[in-house]
Amino acid sequence: MTKNAARLFPALTGSKPFLILCFLLTGCGPSAANRVVVYCALDREFAEPILQDFTRETGLEVVPRWDTEANKSVGFYEDLLHEQDRPRCDVHWNNEIVATIRLQKLGVLAPYKSPSARPFPAPFKANDGTWTAFAARARVLLINTKLLADKKDWPGGMMDITLPRWKGKFAMARPQFGTTATQAACLFHLMGSDQAKELFHKLKENEVVLLPGNKQVAVQVGLGKFHFGFTDTDDAYAEVEAGNPVAIVYPDPLPASVAVIGPRQLATLFIPNTVALIKDCPNPEGGKKLIDYLLRPEVEAKLARTASRQIPLNPAVKAEGINVPLPNWERYGEIVDFTKIADRWDEAQRFLAKEFAAR
Repeated sequence: MTKNAARLFPALTGSKPFLILCFLLTGCGPSAANRVVVYCALDREFAEPILQDFTRETGLEVVPRWDTEANKSVGFYEDLLHEQDRPRCDVHWNNEIVATIRLQKLGVLAPYKSPSARPFPAPFKANDGTWTAFAARARVLLINTKLLADKKDWPGGMMDITLPRWKGKFAMARPQFGTTATQAACLFHLMGSDQAKELFHKLKENEVVLLPGNKQVAVQVGLGKFHFGFTDTDDAYAEVEAGNPVAIVYPDPLPASVAVIGPRQLATLFIPNTVALIKDCPNPEGGKKLIDYLLRPEVEAKLARTASRQIPLNPAVKAEGINVPLPNWERYGEIVDFTKIADRWDEAQRFLAKEFAAR
């Protein structure tokens, strides 16, 4: 291609424009072996220091791509599908799990069983090695304690928020995106389609206010605009740290000693980050090194200490300063089966798009 370009543009040979043309035509430039391209849905303020530490330790440049609050994970899902025949990304660091499993089912991910993944409980590892889950957030109710001073008045679970007394007084992020979409698919799995549809219909009748993202929900609850809202622990803890009058409720918690329960059991939803190698990616060896690094105990410990308060899933890592009622993960995985939840995604999304079309 370069020789042909030289014949076509002899006057430019050796000039700066010619070199630029060569770069564009041949793809020359920094070698893919010297860098790792990461599509990262975790908030940049928390993920970027981790990636910088990796570069300092290994010498491998990390080229991250970040996503927006409103379409996190969903935007990357579409991009990775679009790029499947010619991947640009080496590693996908997702901030949730269901979209990752959907990519697994479509053949976008490559198997890699990292030695760093061995300590993690079985529910948080793909059987084929295509992804590993780590550093979770929980879906929680954030309560404004000025508006609801008596704990006896606080909602404690999903069914409580359908009561008429809360009409127009609570908020959640739009259910087509992010962890709210994951929670919706989870409810379709746990409750069954009919009961889940009835629940969301009741939420609509109860005039739930839909906001662009979980952060906006938490901020508005902290300001006293709503009595409570559904959000994630990272955004909830941000309001606690800001000194706002709020409290966190883990809805429908399972006791640590719970036996395996039937499919209609509700549970606090813990949504982990996931890390996965992209099939036929430009730098698989570099991608594996990054995955090994991200799954190390010290990375989960760092994420737990940040303002995001990510919940470690490696049993060897203690979540200092995070008061979270954790279940037995093996039993939890038999109730909250993320693979089955991913199978309910399309059904849940079709229903929600129609149910909340005018909201």
